[in-house]
Order: sequence, then structure tokens, then C-alpha cells
Amino acid sequence: MHSLENQIVDSSFSAIINAPIEKIDIPTWCFNLPEKEYQGCSPAHIAAGFTTADDGTRMSINVETIGGSLMVQHYHETLGEKHHLILDSDSDVFTPNGRVTIHVTWELSVKKLDANRCEFTNRVQSYATDEMMAFLDRQGIPFELFRTQRQPMSIAHNKGETPLFAASIERAALRNSATKAA
Repeated sequence: MHSLENQIVDSSFSAIINAPIEKIDIPTWCFNLPEKEYQGCSPAHIAAGFTTADDGTRMSINVETIGGSLMVQHYHETLGEKHHLILDSDSDVFTPNGRVTIHVTWELSVKKLDANRCEFTNRVQSYATDEMMAFLDRQGIPFELFRTQRQPMSIAHNKGETPLFAASIERAALRNSATKAA
């Protein structure tokens, strides 16, 4: 499917969540994330919404700008466990030279550190699609040059949003436990 040859980025960052792992449910958080909360996790985040694919699979639709390019991500849930969520998207990227797709795998997970803390990991991998490779080729842009220019922007975006996602998941976990206790 996707190989290291066409991989653009493999970026992973972690942050602490001050909540017991039993109270964390990443898919519930992801598929119920209010748009304002999503926007608060990065200045690059524009909009978020939720729907289902034709086969009934849950989807998260995210709109953001990375490196000056508007992206519309159509994330399909490929693994949905309470502490591990994997989403895959053939995302639309709007460039000055036209629209192209990029494949993105977004993986969110938590592991228990102690009774009241977890480590959240936000991993993003992106790959050039055949369409993108042809798009770059038509413009005379070597893939290695594109990858070299794209990586710092994608990595900086992931690094910035990871602690804010962790804080949002923490708020959701603590809010859910307070609601259940009431």
C-alpha cells in the first residue's frame, strides 16, 4: 500500500494526561470533539466534523492549514479501541498549483504511567499518493525536495498540537467521570 519510498513524514510526540487510564476513551473523544475544542488545539485547525463512510465506518473530517496549504482530511476509523485509535485519510491538499491528495495515517494512543497519569502519543504518517507523485513530476519538483520542505512544517504542527490534544482528552476524561459521579 504505502512504502517508505513515498513516505513524507513519520512524526510522533507524547504528552502527559493527568487522568486514570480507565477514564480515557480516545475514539469517544475524537468522534465527539466540538469544533471549538478542535480549533483550540492548534492555530492551524479550521473546522472539524463527524460522519460515517458508506460502509458505516466512523469518520472524522478535519480542515486545517499546514505549511500554507489548506487540507481537508477524511479520516476513516481503521482501529477503534478505547486506548488506541488509528485513522486513515486520502486527504485533499489545495496548493497554488491545484488540488492533490496525500495519504495520512493518524494514530492516537495512551499507556498507563501510574494510577492517575497516562502518556498520550500522537503519531502522524503521511505518504505521497500516485496522483501526488504525478503532480510533482508535472511541475518538475523532485520528491526528495518536496519531502525535505514539507517535513519541518508537518513535524512542527504535530509537536504543537500534541500537548493540546492531551489536555483536551484529559478534560473529556475528567468531565465524563464527574458526570458519572453526579
